Amino acid sequence: MVNLSVMSIPFPTGARLAGPILGMLAVMVWRVREAKGPVSVKKIVIPPMGMATGMSMFVLPAFRIPWMWAVGAVLIGALLLAYPLLRTTRLEREGDAIMMRRSNAFFAVLLGLFAIRFAARGYLDTILSGQQTAALAYLLAFGMIVRWRSQMFLEYRALTGSAALPPG
Repeated sequence: MVNLSVMSIPFPTGARLAGPILGMLAVMVWRVREAKGPVSVKKIVIPPMGMATGMSMFVLPAFRIPWMWAVGAVLIGALLLAYPLLRTTRLEREGDAIMMRRSNAFFAVLLGLFAIRFAARGYLDTILSGQQTAALAYLLAFGMIVRWRSQMFLEYRALTGSAALPPG
């Protein structure tokens, strides 16, 4: 067993540990429920639009980070962290409906992304404020979600044969 007290990175306890775990479980439950019904443009586009409201955190000076860090975080999320989600999610036509199919590896990918975020957060908390760490985690996730949902939208359009936004 590893003695965490001698490590240079403090191990979070209590609410700092429970919060991210509860968040991860909520995402997993949401993804299971989301996959049960047909996919629509609304279901693809609304989550990143809702998440975009988080950009309001940057109004507060405590959350501000250098521009290059922000661009880097978004790019890492979009180019690196979105890749496993893109590989484990597929849309398929079932009659008149488009359904989301995820591979059995999907939850392993989510757990891996959670572990990466958790480890990075533990390190970043030692050199940045909690608010700045939250801003970087948000931008990583935002880049990941936007790329993943954009790809889903393009796949949806290809399956429906529509060039414009269909209703619903």
